[in-house]
Amino acid sequence: MNECLRKGDKEIPFGYTSIAEIDGVHSDMLMDFGTLRMKKGDVFEEEKDLECAYLLVSGEVKFSWCGKEQVASRGNCFDDGAWVLHVPAGTKIKITGIGEDSELTVHRTVNTTKFEPKLFAPEDTPTEYRGVGTMKETCTRVLRTFFDKSNAPWSNLILGEVINYPGKWSSFPPHDHPQPEIYYYKINPSNGYGFSELGDNVLKVHNNDTVFIDGVTHPQIATPGHALWYMWVIRHLDDNPYITPHFLEEFDYLRNPDTTIWPDGKIRQY
Repeated sequence: MNECLRKGDKEIPFGYTSIAEIDGVHSDMLMDFGTLRMKKGDVFEEEKDLECAYLLVSGEVKFSWCGKEQVASRGNCFDDGAWVLHVPAGTKIKITGIGEDSELTVHRTVNTTKFEPKLFAPEDTPTEYRGVGTMKETCTRVLRTFFDKSNAPWSNLILGEVINYPGKWSSFPPHDHPQPEIYYYKINPSNGYGFSELGDNVLKVHNNDTVFIDGVTHPQIATPGHALWYMWVIRHLDDNPYITPHFLEEFDYLRNPDTTIWPDGKIRQY
């Protein structure tokens, strides 16, 4: 099994499942990452000396932090907007399962900067349609960025999600960046699969898989008939925060809407 790919269970277990650890497995990612699955009535509490974020993938939970509470509900990650609780180090949080079956992703990293905790509601995050009007719509996808340097300059993380339409690409043209990144996948329907390119290597990804990206190009593709969702989280480097990716020069022309593509016309002379 490729060390860049962690195969997920067909059905993830209830409770917290650690997938990456700052001081353990996949420490090169510079962050903790795991999944949290909850039954109705389950309670998850923690107070970490780390910046933390909790993304609701599906289900219904109650977030409690700093004397505040909010019930958050999400039918599924393909059709509904997300809730994300983002807190600084030293913040005690509690998550209570309200629905019969709920799933969250958990993110933690070192950050001594103090900032105001924030619960991002679905209406706080615009839905972007990237790739529209280029590459004959073969790379049109849904993108939601919950927080980055533009709205959380104090954070050491960037957190977002992408939905790949069936048979289409995302993260294309190929780009790379030195900051480590993690992808976590859901497939709709769940028996489908996709492909994750890591430089010159290609990984077949299924429901609940995780891919670890360290400085290589990383386009993604969904197979026909199957939508591909992936959570993405980037860890800023202390002396080099992520702002924009580096697109491979040989493919960068594909971002131009005026580029002609066969059979409408030649891309270039050979």
